[in-house]
Amino acid sequence: MITVLAGGTGSVKLVRGLAALTDDMAVISNVGDNIWLHGLYVCPDIDTIVYGLAGLLDEKRGWGVRGDSFECLAQMEKLGAPSWFGLGDKDLATHLTRTDMMKKGKSLSQVTDWMRSRYAISERVIPATDDEVVTKIVTDRGRMHLQEFWVKYRGEPAVSGVYYEGAKRARANRKAIDAIRRSDMVIIAPANPISSIGPIVALAGLRKELAKKRDKVMAVSPLIGEAAVSGPAVKYMKALRLASSPAGVGEYYSDFVGAFVIAPSDDNLAPRIRNLGMQVYKTNIIMKNRDDEIQLGRYLMDKVVGS
Repeated sequence: MITVLAGGTGSVKLVRGLAALTDDMAVISNVGDNIWLHGLYVCPDIDTIVYGLAGLLDEKRGWGVRGDSFECLAQMEKLGAPSWFGLGDKDLATHLTRTDMMKKGKSLSQVTDWMRSRYAISERVIPATDDEVVTKIVTDRGRMHLQEFWVKYRGEPAVSGVYYEGAKRARANRKAIDAIRRSDMVIIAPANPISSIGPIVALAGLRKELAKKRDKVMAVSPLIGEAAVSGPAVKYMKALRLASSPAGVGEYYSDFVGAFVIAPSDDNLAPRIRNLGMQVYKTNIIMKNRDDEIQLGRYLMDKVVGS
């Protein structure tokens, strides 16, 4: 069994690749970027995984439903309502249904599992917690929700800090903990370490389980050299005084990751990562197409972490 910690566009590519190779996989999804908009509970990272596994994802954008229209959003803009967050018409069905079910007493986990079954997805998709954890960015324009920083303000404000509101009192999802305990391998997807993986491992119970299983936990670097494959990872890492390189990501993960996968061009960083007590593997980590996704997934599955 494989468990993947996931969040963002890089995660869904690897999740798809692994799904093509195994029929026993759980995906623990980030909830830190969930946001209430227009009275609806929107869960971008969960939905990206669900849409990706269901073959519905708009791969050009990296989010939302393929072929979606935005008539409702356009009409809202005419009415003067905030329209900075791109909610497609088909995508709205997900948020409407989720919010209605949660208002009737269903947990986020129950709703997510129901949606997974409706789309005939065999892989388990598990929110890291059913409690609200919100990633907040400290900027020169004040503290703001991650989505405001990245979508509304296009990642332009200067960043001086990142924190996870509600993480200390939130309880890790029991199904997520059970999945980690049962797994032969846990993979940290090549996601933004601060905003996609950070909120997951900020849950003390979940981080503890990962640390116990450290020799079976492998992470794929989301950075090549000093550049992120996608997204604002470097900006966040600098704010937290981490080196903006795979070695910096390795440092951030060092207490719960036993092996780290980097690009061959980062071979010079391998000794620094090994000094953190991690094994280092080198392969192509850029996933431009399905073949790349499957190839990386196969490479990871062929490795025995801790050997």
